[in-house]
Amino acid sequence: MTTPTRSLNFIEHIIEDDLKGGLAPKKLRFRFPPEPNGYLHMGHASSICLNFGLGQRYEAPVNLRFDDTNPAKEEQEYVDAIKRDVAWLGYNWDQECYASDYFPQLYDWAVELIRSGKAYVDSQDAETMAVQKG
Repeated sequence: MTTPTRSLNFIEHIIEDDLKGGLAPKKLRFRFPPEPNGYLHMGHASSICLNFGLGQRYEAPVNLRFDDTNPAKEEQEYVDAIKRDVAWLGYNWDQECYASDYFPQLYDWAVELIRSGKAYVDSQDAETMAVQKG
């Protein structure tokens, strides 16, 4: 009797190709990046299971990285609820971090891109931008 093989999803195909191409397995990292502006829904649960499942399959750490880039809509209540929900689904994260932890570095990169001509500051007003978008 043969053991049935499990088919890979497109993300696993990419990971497997990277590993075959020489990526060291210890370099693999995964993350779940919710924005703490509300409670999680089924789509989030699916993403949690996908990302933490990949972490388990490849024995790689999974970080809980909050995308806290909109402070006007974010609350500690949602951060706490998200952490409870991830734990309730049976997962533990390696590191807890926040996008805002990297704001100084992101700012420096943006300045460098602008200085090198690879990005620019659009000084048009919102109405003009909206018209151009169509």
